[in-house]
Formats: sequence, structure tokens, C-alpha cells
Amino acid sequence: MHWLPVQHLSGGEIMKGIIGKKVGMTQIFDSNGNVIPVTVIQAGPCYVTQVRTAERDGYVAVQLGFGETKPQRLTKGQLGHLHRNNLPALRYLREFRVRDGELDVAEGQEIKVDVFATGERVDVIGTSKGRGFAGTIKRHGFNRQPKTHGQSDRERAPGSVGQNSFPGRTLKGLRMSGHMGSDRVTTENLEVVVIDAERDLLAVRGSIPGANGGIVLIKPARPRRRGK
Repeated sequence: MHWLPVQHLSGGEIMKGIIGKKVGMTQIFDSNGNVIPVTVIQAGPCYVTQVRTAERDGYVAVQLGFGETKPQRLTKGQLGHLHRNNLPALRYLREFRVRDGELDVAEGQEIKVDVFATGERVDVIGTSKGRGFAGTIKRHGFNRQPKTHGQSDRERAPGSVGQNSFPGRTLKGLRMSGHMGSDRVTTENLEVVVIDAERDLLAVRGSIPGANGGIVLIKPARPRRRGK
């Protein structure tokens, strides 16, 4: 089960947070004719599948479900968890952790995209595209070696990674070839440009992590630290 960082909510406030699916990128025009690149997200509808409390669970969180699917694709335990509140078979469950306090949400409640507003700032969490096994040039931006002066097979090689007699090993964390992508990535402080409550669509300015069709989590942007 994934959970999101703590959100600051006051008593009686509706929890802001939703699960969505990345549709793709497009562009829109503002009133001045400027082009705005946006990413369209199919956000919700989500259902409150469980409300966790400090007394019972040790922390406060709201669990949301998204993506109706066939019941035979879920286990009996998952179906029993959802049938407690007469909810349909939901494929994705995620938790949004919140501070202690009264929340104006109840199990079985539907959460739609209209919990956000145009102009609001949000953070979007997704899984980056998997690139497989990548070399140092693609993975870390290394420069290639010279193509001339006798070398024939080492122009994209990373070069020496060894040590002298001391410490006599490759240091941990050294940038080398390896698995690239498929990481949990957060794109912060994106502006909500369009809210289409009828079609459950949300468009944010800029790009978000992951491929089209990937599951993303949307929550209010964290307060930014200001310099002196």
C-alpha cells in the first residue's frame, strides 16, 4: 500500500487528493493567444474505501479507490474490503495521510475532480518510464571518449572505475551503467489550468512523470520554502 505525505487539513475540511490516469499532452490557448502546454489527466471518480484513525491504526489517513474493474480480477479479501461499504470492484487503492483532526469524509463517499479549482497548485506523483539497462552516457550524461588515436571500441565506455591499493574497491554510489527509470517521481508546484467535472478531466500546466495510461496521484502542493 502506497501512502502520501502529510497534508494540513483543518476540522471539517474536505480532503483534497485524487487518483488519476495520465491521458497525454496537448496545448491550449489563453485569452491573450499564448500557447500553454498541458497534460490531461483522467482524475477520478474515486471512492473513500477506508478512513484510518490514530486510535485504531496509529495514524490518520484516507484510503481512496480508483478504476472499476471486473470482480474476478480481485482477490476475495480485496472484494470483501470493498463490499463493506457497497463499493464496486476497484483496481487501485492508495492512502493519503493527513494530520489529526476531524475530516469531512466518510467511507463510501465519492471524490471527484471538482475538489480542485482552476489556478490551484498541485503536486503530481507517478512512475517514470522504464528505460531498461542504460549506459553512463544516457543514464548520467557522461561525455564520450575520443574516436581517434587508435581506439576502436571504447568511445562510449565510462573509463576507469578502480582504485589504488587503498581502498582497493569501487566506492558505493559511483555513477555507472545500470537500470534506468521506473522510479517514483514527484513533479511539484504545477498549475491547474482546466477542470472538466462532467468528463472527470483535469489539465495541469507542463509535463508529469510516466507514460500515457499510467496511474498518478494528485495532491495540493506543499508550502514552498522562501529564501532570505
